[in-house]
Amino acid sequence: MGVNDRWSPSSWVPDIDWNLGPRFWNTVRENWYLGFTSFGGPPVHFKIFRDKFVNKLQWIDEQVYQELFSVCQAFSGPGSTKMHYCINLIHDGFLPAMLAFFIWSLPGALGMFGLAIGVSNIGETLPRAVYALLSGLNAATVGIIALAGVQLAQKAITDKLTRLLVFLGAAAGLLYNALWYFPLLMLIAGIITVVYDFRWLHGPVKWLVSLTKKAMGNRRRERQPEAEQGEELEMPQQQKPAPPGEAAAAQSSIARTASVKSHHSNATRQRLPVTNQDTENDDHNESQDENQGQDQESRVVPHERRLKIGWKAGLLLIVLFLLSFAAIMALRGALPRENNPLLYRLFSNMYLAGTIIFGGGPVVIPLLREYVVSEGWVSPRDFLIGLAIIQGFPGPNFNFAVYLGALTAFNGGLSPAAGAVLGYLGIFLPGLVTVHGTMGVWGAIRRWRWVKSALRGVNAAAVGLIYTAVYRLWQIGWIDEGFQKGTSLADDPWWVVVTATSYVGGCWFGVSPPVACIFGAILGLVRYGVVQGQGL
Repeated sequence: MGVNDRWSPSSWVPDIDWNLGPRFWNTVRENWYLGFTSFGGPPVHFKIFRDKFVNKLQWIDEQVYQELFSVCQAFSGPGSTKMHYCINLIHDGFLPAMLAFFIWSLPGALGMFGLAIGVSNIGETLPRAVYALLSGLNAATVGIIALAGVQLAQKAITDKLTRLLVFLGAAAGLLYNALWYFPLLMLIAGIITVVYDFRWLHGPVKWLVSLTKKAMGNRRRERQPEAEQGEELEMPQQQKPAPPGEAAAAQSSIARTASVKSHHSNATRQRLPVTNQDTENDDHNESQDENQGQDQESRVVPHERRLKIGWKAGLLLIVLFLLSFAAIMALRGALPRENNPLLYRLFSNMYLAGTIIFGGGPVVIPLLREYVVSEGWVSPRDFLIGLAIIQGFPGPNFNFAVYLGALTAFNGGLSPAAGAVLGYLGIFLPGLVTVHGTMGVWGAIRRWRWVKSALRGVNAAAVGLIYTAVYRLWQIGWIDEGFQKGTSLADDPWWVVVTATSYVGGCWFGVSPPVACIFGAILGLVRYGVVQGQGL
């Protein structure tokens, strides 16, 4: 048994007899700093998880990582948060995974809550230096996300088809944006890879090609003069075929010569003594096999963590969630507006957003704008301030809901802390519950051939959609007092240079995302100083 055994649903439910202390400590030791240092949003988070949990710690292998990436991107909710939860779930079980989730999300959530308190006490405009700092953060973040997209694409591309799907996913995401659109693109990509891998269209295509060639050949013969059709071209003397007898004799002679050479070669090889080099190579190979076996054995889930949940329990969990979702939405629509408390409307809107968001962080921003700003709960300016800050903030982008929940409650004369907690629960609960149930079902179907094939396409399309996040943020990354709703970073070469610096620093010089974000903010302040010095 190896790494794949950890995927078994048997390791996902806690047992009261477990010794949770060591596993809780293991979770804290390996996750404590991620909530403070994981800048750059979901695309960068995926790369961080791969470097840490696949390459360094080897909690999961590359195949499981790619499957997790596809599953977390293909279903609703916060993509990187679900992946972090699932990795800890597979390795240590349910309760440590919940602890890892809080370690991962709470630092950013508390930071966004503090930001909401600060924004609620500022005037109509901010100092231009603050706008410059926020724009520098956005520009650096664009470079980080672009680099993460390139590196993830290198892993997702396994052949020409997946290369094409990455490109088409990115192109389609740039051309149009809607809630139903992203999951549809990934579904189509999965169907394409299944059709291609199972060669369902190979037969019809070959028949059409042969039919076309046959038709073209008939046309050539019809155009050819009858006189030329009857002529026979003489072959050159050196190309004339030999008589059958001579050809057979020549082939027999060649075969006898090859047989003699092969016999002498085998005999010589048998007489050669076994050298020390050969012995060392054999010992080295045996040692490698033994080490690999020990490594695989160390990654087997202990017996006490197995058995408790299967695909039926996972399916039941999904059904119960859907029923709760239907009840919350029905109550939201049935209550009159005057009798519908603001905090309940806030929670139901966040619960709805967390349920129907496909594509993770890049999609949550416009949707939350629709559910909060359009309701009149938060002003457009305050929304954009939070948007700029969350791009340079560590942890999940879904923490933006904490900021919006706190501002909504404050503007409604209620406790900001209550709004922050309801925003936090509403946006995260749907994704975590559904992914836990999905993993139960996934453990039963992941070995099916068509499922593996479909995941290849879903994975490629999901990576392509990362470039959509790059483009969307690029288009609104520059903020100033004259355009508080944001404008394109391309309008000023300085921000283009900041983006390129962030990309090159991470790609060629190993600059970490936190350092790149801080450097981008500093460059934003430098631009402000230069502009102010010139009196512009």
